[in-house]
Amino acid sequence: MYLNCHSFHSLRYGTIPLADLVQEAAACQVRAMALTDINTVTGIYDFYKACIEANIKPIVGMEFRQDNKLLYIGLAENRAGIGEMCRFLTRHNFDDIPMPDTAPDFENVAIIYPVENAPFAMKEKEYVGIRPEQVTLLYNKEWKSRISKAVVLHPVTYRTKKEYNLHRILRAIDTNIILSKLTEDNYCKQSETMLPVSEVEAFYSEYPQIIRNTEKLIDRCNFEYDFSTPKNKKNYTESKQGDKALLTKLAQEGLLRRYGADHKDATTRLNRELKVIDELNFSAYFLITWDIVQYSFSKGLMHIGRGSGANSIVAYCLGITDICPLELDLYFERFLNLNRKSPPDFDIDWSWQDRYTILEYIFERFGREHVAFCGTIAEFKYRSIFREVGKVFGLPKEELDALATRPIHAHDNNKIVKLVHEYGIMLEKYPNMRSMHSCGILISEEPITNYSALEMPPKGFPIVQFDMHIAEDIGLDKFDILSQRGIGHINDAAALVEKNRGIKVDIRDTSISKNEALANEYLSRGNTIGCFYIESPAMRGLLRRLKCNDYKTLVAASSIIRPGVAQSGMMKEYIFRHNHPDKFEYFHEVFEEQLGETYGIMVYQEDVIKIALGFGGLDPADGDILRRAMSGKGRSKAALQKVKDKFFACCAEKGHPVQLSQEVYRQIESFAGYSFCKAHSASYAVESYQSLYLKVYYPLEFMVAVINNQGGFYRTEVYVHEAKMSGGVIHNPCVNKSEFQTTLYGKDIYLGFMHLQGLEAKIANLIPDEREQNGEYRSLEDFIKRIPIGIEGVQTLIFIGAFRFTGMNKNELLVRARLLMVNYKPENRMPSLLDTPVKEYKLPTLERSEFEDAFDEIELLSFPVSCSPFDLLQTKYRGGVRARELTSYHKKTVKMLAYLVSRKHVPTKRGEMFFGTWIDLDGNYFDTAHFSDCLKQYPFQGGGCYLLLGTVEVDYHFPTITIQKMAKMPFIPDPRYSHSDKRFDAQKNIREDVSMTHRAPYPQEHEIGLPRFKMKN
Repeated sequence: MYLNCHSFHSLRYGTIPLADLVQEAAACQVRAMALTDINTVTGIYDFYKACIEANIKPIVGMEFRQDNKLLYIGLAENRAGIGEMCRFLTRHNFDDIPMPDTAPDFENVAIIYPVENAPFAMKEKEYVGIRPEQVTLLYNKEWKSRISKAVVLHPVTYRTKKEYNLHRILRAIDTNIILSKLTEDNYCKQSETMLPVSEVEAFYSEYPQIIRNTEKLIDRCNFEYDFSTPKNKKNYTESKQGDKALLTKLAQEGLLRRYGADHKDATTRLNRELKVIDELNFSAYFLITWDIVQYSFSKGLMHIGRGSGANSIVAYCLGITDICPLELDLYFERFLNLNRKSPPDFDIDWSWQDRYTILEYIFERFGREHVAFCGTIAEFKYRSIFREVGKVFGLPKEELDALATRPIHAHDNNKIVKLVHEYGIMLEKYPNMRSMHSCGILISEEPITNYSALEMPPKGFPIVQFDMHIAEDIGLDKFDILSQRGIGHINDAAALVEKNRGIKVDIRDTSISKNEALANEYLSRGNTIGCFYIESPAMRGLLRRLKCNDYKTLVAASSIIRPGVAQSGMMKEYIFRHNHPDKFEYFHEVFEEQLGETYGIMVYQEDVIKIALGFGGLDPADGDILRRAMSGKGRSKAALQKVKDKFFACCAEKGHPVQLSQEVYRQIESFAGYSFCKAHSASYAVESYQSLYLKVYYPLEFMVAVINNQGGFYRTEVYVHEAKMSGGVIHNPCVNKSEFQTTLYGKDIYLGFMHLQGLEAKIANLIPDEREQNGEYRSLEDFIKRIPIGIEGVQTLIFIGAFRFTGMNKNELLVRARLLMVNYKPENRMPSLLDTPVKEYKLPTLERSEFEDAFDEIELLSFPVSCSPFDLLQTKYRGGVRARELTSYHKKTVKMLAYLVSRKHVPTKRGEMFFGTWIDLDGNYFDTAHFSDCLKQYPFQGGGCYLLLGTVEVDYHFPTITIQKMAKMPFIPDPRYSHSDKRFDAQKNIREDVSMTHRAPYPQEHEIGLPRFKMKN
């Protein structure tokens, strides 16, 4: 009798999770029910499986609404019916046009109209839904004559009175009004709860035909779905045999190119992989990926192939990846074996500038009817929950900010806040909105609308309404097409080298950069700022602790920095064993045999699988369940628990001591969701080397590329500092030299107009474009004549020194600009007026402080260019120690003057702490640790220079100062405001990079107790 049930996938409307909805139905002896969420099919597949398990007939469909008005309910008679509804909704989503009041002529869909919207004449498969409270209408002659088309309509939206209140809160959030302003049209009827079937039928006891009509409709709807068969594009060529032949041909050609003619190991592995790929029907998946990469090559674009697919020698020979699996002993079978149902992951990165080109190609090449982005379901999260619910209860902005930013124990304790907490906690993990997966693309054999309606986000590529987990469940595997700025750094740096030096660097040839001697020396010193993945303070500290000076160590470092390895204690243990290889024992021979390269430490996802299989004796299928759990992709806790139980049973059979088995599984569990596969780490390491090679040999070109891509761990100022330390001469923007982006002429670096705060992007682009077309600007007057700019824009350019080529000082230029532009608006340009010579005035000589320019720069760029921040300090004291000396001050107290680069928040069980990164007077970097007790007395006070007092701790070649005291050092008064309250405002514009960490504190070393020696029986 339930043909109109809502789950919480009816966003900001339904309150019942899918599994709970089915459980509720089972408790009410429901034999058949329909999930009809509002304008979506997000939940139908999970609903279908849950109903089958509960022995309930699943009916799936959709409730069509326009501006919250219920138009009609569609029920799929079969799979084709879902496709019809999805295509109908997709058209309206794409064209942004209202849905019609009456349903179109569906062939495989039954339609139920609410009484309020029911047309008088109905088609064969159309019905009118009568709610229990509307039964009295049937006394009316007009409605009585329509009983033959009437069915039971008892919607389900919520379960309890409290959930009814939650539903109303969700409706208020959705309509962006306070609760008291809701009208009855905004929310559901109080009757929309599930009742035992007998109670529902009792409402219609006088009209048994309505019951019969409803039962016939239920019998008519027979949606079935086969979850076991793949729904991806089946073949790349015309047939499976054609795919196999083409893949074999391409792989063998690549084998010759990569390894030469007589490499037996490579040939053996290639043939073995091709056999497995064919048996698993993954040839088309490999060929589609190859096709995309070939298009990239044809356009001269650079890509980085990574993910578990990089374990494959076939992928290496096809050019999908640049990772040789023989060199790193990568285990293809761990990620692609006969027990696996889904293909290996290929995460392929392009520059953020090129990704759109690749996406356009994919949609055109494989057909827009068959391609869509995977969706994501954004949930209500801590900050958004309290802000949204608080707004519904009418709290002012200040209180909303406090609720969103303070921990829950610090919230006010009044009645309204208690209600916000009560309903906010209920909302946690509820779906809030549908969005687009950042990179996952689905390519289907059938039209993609056979599975989902599509939505068109602002970025312009369609998305399905379900997430990657549902996509995989129903047989659709995603292709991950990503973008990153690191590739932009590499591409742009290589282009700049060719332009600036006339040298063509084939950076795609990884043999010139990987394990390059000078690059390895930079690695060991942590001199890696600007380089992809290895520039953060934590990573640079790790490189120094390991004295990392080769490719394989860098591959390991790329993985052990991950939270899973760090929180398990294995990062610290790896550092110890790497530095002291003679001071530990493998606590079981399997660890020495399988993990000898990483000193018996589990570092990669496949290490977990090696130990599970080699030590625990699990079979590959169970190993795959573990792999998915390690990568955060497994959804079934029950399946993982089953594997865990089996692991301990197998260990007992093998005679392993219980304590040893528990320790091994503890290490396995600690990895969950936060570790890389080895091939993935290797891909990162190769790209890191490419960046580093450019930094080592072409530092100015590389840093300019980093600055222009606006991507990296640090703000622009830090990369400008790096360029200066590499011999670059930094210049402020100039209208005759600068471009929109930063420009390099020999060793002269002209900052781009893009960095000027307050200058419109349109003007910033127009200045170099106009100069390119009509020559350099001859004067301020000539510039104003040619560029439609307002006085504020001109003043910004004057203050940054963009007209210094005129030889006039800033004061003169300001006066001339104001005389030229008095009562002048760019949109009302009068060329004749601008052609009139400016009246000359004899101005008094105005003395300027040598530091005025620096304060102008801080205001407009957020950092000084014409001098160092240290030059602006009131104090002349410069500290007692420099960064380069710190390793010789172990356990000693030092006092240093330093400029703050960044700080990272780290939660600990004793309270919050921060790690700071600083620049000393020589421009060198060093790091500090700030514990909670110190932070209470000596907190960070924003960007700028600080005097630091602390004790040096040298940990495996890497010094850190544990801070005891610190004080921010004031700048000199701003000479531009000698008698104003603004004299000390400029320092507020100095920035710092702050990264917050939202996770539970890592356990301490003594809590982990990672064994360093063999465990006794």
